[in-house]
Amino acid sequence: MIVHLLDGTYELFRHYYGRYQRDDRRYGAVTGVLGTVAQMLEEGATHIGVATDHIIESFRNELWPHYKTGAGIDPALRAQFTPLEDSLAAMGVAVWPMVELEADDALASAAYLAARDRRVEKVCIWTPDKDLSQCVEGVRVVQVDRKSGQIRDDGGVRAKFGVGPSHIPDYLALVGDSADGYPGIPRIGSKTAARLITRYGFIEDFPAEVLGAHVEHARLFKTLATLRRDAALFDDVDEIRWSGPLHGFARVAQALGDERLAARIEKLA
Repeated sequence: MIVHLLDGTYELFRHYYGRYQRDDRRYGAVTGVLGTVAQMLEEGATHIGVATDHIIESFRNELWPHYKTGAGIDPALRAQFTPLEDSLAAMGVAVWPMVELEADDALASAAYLAARDRRVEKVCIWTPDKDLSQCVEGVRVVQVDRKSGQIRDDGGVRAKFGVGPSHIPDYLALVGDSADGYPGIPRIGSKTAARLITRYGFIEDFPAEVLGAHVEHARLFKTLATLRRDAALFDDVDEIRWSGPLHGFARVAQALGDERLAARIEKLA
Protein backbone atom coordinates (compact mmCIF):
# COMPACT_ATOMS: atom_id res chain seq x y z
CA MET A 1 0.00 0.00 0.00
CA ILE A 2 0.97 3.64 -0.47
CA VAL A 3 0.31 6.11 2.33
CA HIS A 4 -0.38 9.73 1.40
CA LEU A 5 0.16 12.46 4.02
CA LEU A 6 -1.11 15.91 3.18
CA ASP A 7 -0.14 19.26 4.72
CA GLY A 8 -3.63 20.69 5.13
CA THR A 9 -2.44 24.12 6.28
CA TYR A 10 -0.19 24.53 3.26
CA GLU A 11 -2.95 23.36 0.93
CA LEU A 12 -5.42 25.81 2.49
CA PHE A 13 -3.00 28.70 1.95
CA ARG A 14 -2.24 27.49 -1.57
CA HIS A 15 -5.86 27.36 -2.59
CA TYR A 16 -6.73 30.61 -0.83
CA TYR A 17 -4.10 32.63 -2.63
CA GLY A 18 -4.25 30.59 -5.82
CA ARG A 19 -7.99 30.59 -6.47
CA TYR A 20 -9.92 32.12 -3.56
CA GLN A 21 -9.31 35.68 -4.76
CA ARG A 22 -11.31 34.73 -7.86
CA ASP A 23 -13.86 32.70 -5.88
CA ASP A 24 -16.71 34.55 -4.19
CA ARG A 25 -17.65 31.59 -2.00
CA ARG A 26 -16.98 32.02 1.71
CA TYR A 27 -15.28 28.63 1.90
CA GLY A 28 -13.64 28.55 -1.51
CA ALA A 29 -10.24 27.53 -0.11
CA VAL A 30 -11.83 24.69 1.89
CA THR A 31 -13.53 23.28 -1.18
CA GLY A 32 -10.24 23.61 -3.02
CA VAL A 33 -8.49 21.38 -0.49
CA LEU A 34 -11.37 18.89 -0.47
CA GLY A 35 -11.21 18.81 -4.25
CA THR A 36 -7.49 18.02 -4.05
CA VAL A 37 -8.19 15.10 -1.70
CA ALA A 38 -11.03 13.91 -3.94
CA GLN A 39 -8.68 13.95 -6.92
CA MET A 40 -6.16 11.84 -5.01
CA LEU A 41 -8.89 9.31 -4.22
CA GLU A 42 -10.01 9.32 -7.84
CA GLU A 43 -6.43 8.57 -8.87
CA GLY A 44 -6.36 5.51 -6.63
CA ALA A 45 -5.18 6.68 -3.22
CA THR A 46 -6.51 4.46 -0.43
CA HIS A 47 -4.70 5.60 2.74
CA ILE A 48 -4.75 9.35 3.38
CA GLY A 49 -4.10 11.51 6.43
CA VAL A 50 -4.28 15.30 6.56
CA ALA A 51 -2.47 17.36 9.20
CA THR A 52 -3.57 20.90 10.06
CA ASP A 53 -2.50 23.68 12.38
CA HIS A 54 -5.62 24.14 14.51
CA ILE A 55 -3.72 27.12 15.87
CA ILE A 56 -0.46 28.41 14.42
CA GLU A 57 1.38 28.70 17.73
CA SER A 58 3.07 25.65 19.28
CA PHE A 59 5.54 24.69 22.00
CA ARG A 60 8.27 26.29 19.87
CA ASN A 61 6.92 29.77 20.64
CA GLU A 62 7.95 29.21 24.25
CA LEU A 63 11.50 28.40 23.16
CA TRP A 64 12.01 31.34 20.78
CA PRO A 65 9.91 34.54 21.13
CA HIS A 66 10.22 35.39 17.44
CA TYR A 67 8.88 32.04 16.21
CA LYS A 68 5.98 32.29 13.75
CA THR A 69 2.52 33.14 15.06
CA GLY A 70 -0.95 33.57 13.61
CA ALA A 71 -0.55 37.35 13.55
CA GLY A 72 -1.18 38.87 10.16
CA ILE A 73 -3.17 36.01 8.66
CA ASP A 74 -6.05 37.29 6.54
CA PRO A 75 -9.21 36.91 8.69
CA ALA A 76 -11.08 35.42 5.72
CA LEU A 77 -8.40 32.72 5.49
CA ARG A 78 -8.22 32.15 9.25
CA ALA A 79 -11.99 31.63 9.32
CA GLN A 80 -11.56 28.57 7.09
CA PHE A 81 -9.19 26.62 9.37
CA THR A 82 -11.81 24.87 11.51
CA PRO A 83 -14.33 24.39 8.66
CA LEU A 84 -11.57 22.59 6.74
CA GLU A 85 -10.98 20.17 9.62
CA ASP A 86 -14.70 19.55 10.12
CA SER A 87 -15.30 19.03 6.40
CA LEU A 88 -12.42 16.58 6.02
CA ALA A 89 -13.77 14.57 8.95
CA ALA A 90 -17.24 14.55 7.37
CA MET A 91 -15.64 13.38 4.15
CA GLY A 92 -14.32 10.38 6.06
CA VAL A 93 -10.68 11.44 5.80
CA ALA A 94 -8.30 11.09 8.75
CA VAL A 95 -7.50 14.62 9.92
CA TRP A 96 -5.12 15.66 12.68
CA PRO A 97 -5.70 19.20 14.02
CA MET A 98 -2.59 20.14 15.98
CA VAL A 99 -2.40 22.48 18.97
CA GLU A 100 0.73 21.93 21.09
CA LEU A 101 2.56 20.51 18.08
CA GLU A 102 2.51 21.72 14.46
CA ALA A 103 1.09 20.12 11.35
CA ASP A 104 4.68 19.37 10.31
CA ASP A 105 5.15 17.36 13.52
CA ALA A 106 2.01 15.38 12.71
CA LEU A 107 3.28 14.63 9.22
CA ALA A 108 6.64 13.54 10.63
CA SER A 109 4.92 11.33 13.22
CA ALA A 110 2.56 9.79 10.66
CA ALA A 111 5.45 9.12 8.25
CA TYR A 112 7.40 7.45 11.04
CA LEU A 113 4.44 5.29 12.10
CA ALA A 114 3.55 4.29 8.53
CA ALA A 115 7.14 3.47 7.58
CA ARG A 116 7.40 1.05 10.51
CA ASP A 117 4.69 -1.09 8.89
CA ARG A 118 6.21 -3.56 6.45
CA ARG A 119 2.99 -3.63 4.42
CA VAL A 120 3.60 -0.02 3.39
CA GLU A 121 5.45 0.18 0.09
CA LYS A 122 5.84 3.96 0.04
CA VAL A 123 5.00 7.02 2.11
CA CYS A 124 4.37 10.24 0.18
CA ILE A 125 4.49 13.49 2.17
CA TRP A 126 2.69 16.12 0.10
CA THR A 127 4.36 19.44 0.93
CA PRO A 128 7.28 21.46 -0.42
CA ASP A 129 8.24 22.56 3.12
CA LYS A 130 11.98 22.01 3.53
CA ASP A 131 11.46 20.97 7.18
CA LEU A 132 9.85 17.73 6.00
CA SER A 133 12.97 16.77 4.04
CA GLN A 134 14.34 15.40 7.31
CA CYS A 135 11.68 12.66 7.14
CA VAL A 136 12.81 11.28 3.78
CA GLU A 137 14.13 7.71 3.87
CA GLY A 138 15.75 6.36 0.73
CA VAL A 139 13.10 6.04 -1.98
CA ARG A 140 10.43 4.67 0.39
CA VAL A 141 9.54 7.86 2.29
CA VAL A 142 9.52 10.74 -0.16
CA GLN A 143 8.44 14.34 -0.30
CA VAL A 144 6.14 15.47 -3.11
CA ASP A 145 5.65 19.05 -4.28
CA ARG A 146 2.20 19.13 -5.85
CA LYS A 147 2.81 22.49 -7.50
CA SER A 148 6.02 21.53 -9.32
CA GLY A 149 5.41 17.80 -9.48
CA GLN A 150 8.88 17.17 -8.04
CA ILE A 151 9.40 14.02 -5.98
CA ARG A 152 12.27 14.36 -3.53
CA ASP A 153 13.88 11.14 -2.30
CA ASP A 154 17.20 10.84 -0.43
CA GLY A 155 19.17 11.71 -3.55
CA GLY A 156 16.89 14.67 -4.20
CA VAL A 157 17.43 16.02 -0.70
CA ARG A 158 21.19 15.76 -1.07
CA ALA A 159 21.07 17.43 -4.48
CA LYS A 160 19.01 20.35 -3.17
CA PHE A 161 20.65 21.00 0.19
CA GLY A 162 24.06 19.37 -0.05
CA VAL A 163 23.35 17.21 3.03
CA GLY A 164 21.34 14.09 3.77
CA PRO A 165 17.89 14.05 5.40
CA SER A 166 19.21 13.40 8.91
CA HIS A 167 21.20 16.65 8.76
CA ILE A 168 18.35 18.91 7.64
CA PRO A 169 17.78 20.22 11.20
CA ASP A 170 21.49 21.12 11.41
CA TYR A 171 21.32 22.78 8.00
CA LEU A 172 18.25 24.83 8.88
CA ALA A 173 19.73 25.81 12.24
CA LEU A 174 22.73 27.29 10.45
CA VAL A 175 21.01 29.00 7.51
CA GLY A 176 17.79 29.91 9.33
CA ASP A 177 14.19 29.73 8.22
CA SER A 178 12.48 33.09 7.67
CA ALA A 179 9.06 31.43 7.31
CA ASP A 180 9.37 29.98 10.81
CA GLY A 181 10.96 33.09 12.30
CA TYR A 182 14.51 32.15 13.26
CA PRO A 183 17.52 33.77 11.55
CA GLY A 184 20.25 31.16 11.55
CA ILE A 185 23.89 31.94 12.27
CA PRO A 186 25.49 35.14 10.93
CA ARG A 187 27.66 34.77 7.82
CA ILE A 188 26.69 31.15 7.25
CA GLY A 189 24.86 30.57 3.97
CA SER A 190 23.69 27.40 2.31
CA LYS A 191 27.05 26.41 0.81
CA THR A 192 28.98 27.07 4.00
CA ALA A 193 26.40 25.17 6.05
CA ALA A 194 26.64 22.14 3.77
CA ARG A 195 30.43 22.27 3.84
CA LEU A 196 30.57 22.44 7.65
CA ILE A 197 28.09 19.60 8.06
CA THR A 198 29.95 17.46 5.55
CA ARG A 199 33.18 18.04 7.44
CA TYR A 200 32.03 17.86 11.05
CA GLY A 201 28.64 16.16 11.08
CA PHE A 202 25.96 17.20 13.56
CA ILE A 203 26.13 20.62 15.19
CA GLU A 204 26.77 18.98 18.55
CA ASP A 205 30.02 17.57 17.11
CA PHE A 206 31.33 20.87 15.72
CA PRO A 207 34.62 22.05 17.27
CA ALA A 208 33.92 24.88 19.71
CA GLU A 209 35.71 27.48 17.59
CA VAL A 210 33.51 26.89 14.52
CA LEU A 211 30.40 28.52 15.96
CA GLY A 212 32.04 30.40 18.81
CA ALA A 213 29.59 32.62 20.69
CA HIS A 214 26.72 31.42 18.45
CA VAL A 215 26.76 27.80 19.57
CA GLU A 216 23.80 28.12 21.95
CA HIS A 217 21.67 29.79 19.30
CA ALA A 218 22.64 27.11 16.80
CA ARG A 219 21.53 24.37 19.18
CA LEU A 220 18.29 26.19 19.94
CA PHE A 221 17.53 26.68 16.25
CA LYS A 222 18.21 22.99 15.66
CA THR A 223 15.62 22.17 18.32
CA LEU A 224 13.14 24.44 16.52
CA ALA A 225 13.92 22.76 13.18
CA THR A 226 13.72 19.20 14.48
CA LEU A 227 10.27 17.74 13.89
CA ARG A 228 8.64 15.66 16.58
CA ARG A 229 7.75 12.08 15.72
CA ASP A 230 5.93 11.13 18.91
CA ALA A 231 2.38 12.26 18.14
CA ALA A 232 0.08 9.28 18.78
CA LEU A 233 -1.98 9.57 15.60
CA PHE A 234 -2.85 5.93 14.92
CA ASP A 235 -1.95 2.43 16.06
CA ASP A 236 -2.54 0.68 12.73
CA VAL A 237 -2.05 2.23 9.30
CA ASP A 238 -5.43 0.85 8.20
CA GLU A 239 -7.01 3.40 10.54
CA ILE A 240 -6.35 5.99 7.85
CA ARG A 241 -7.79 3.91 5.02
CA TRP A 242 -10.58 5.87 3.36
CA SER A 243 -13.86 3.96 3.41
CA GLY A 244 -16.31 6.64 2.32
CA PRO A 245 -17.90 9.79 3.73
CA LEU A 246 -19.91 10.06 6.89
CA HIS A 247 -23.69 10.27 6.67
CA GLY A 248 -24.66 13.82 5.85
CA PHE A 249 -21.57 14.79 3.85
CA ALA A 250 -23.84 15.94 1.02
CA ARG A 251 -25.28 18.60 3.34
CA VAL A 252 -21.75 19.67 4.29
CA ALA A 253 -20.77 20.04 0.64
CA GLN A 254 -23.95 22.00 -0.04
CA ALA A 255 -23.19 24.36 2.85
CA LEU A 256 -19.70 24.87 1.41
CA GLY A 257 -21.22 25.73 -1.95
CA ASP A 258 -19.89 22.75 -3.85
CA GLU A 259 -22.60 20.14 -4.46
CA ARG A 260 -20.56 18.62 -7.27
CA LEU A 261 -18.01 17.56 -4.66
CA ALA A 262 -20.63 15.43 -2.90
CA ALA A 263 -21.43 13.68 -6.17
CA ARG A 264 -17.74 12.92 -6.76
CA ILE A 265 -17.32 11.46 -3.28
CA GLU A 266 -20.53 9.40 -3.42
CA LYS A 267 -19.40 7.95 -6.73
CA LEU A 268 -16.07 6.93 -5.19
CA ALA A 269 -17.77 5.42 -2.15
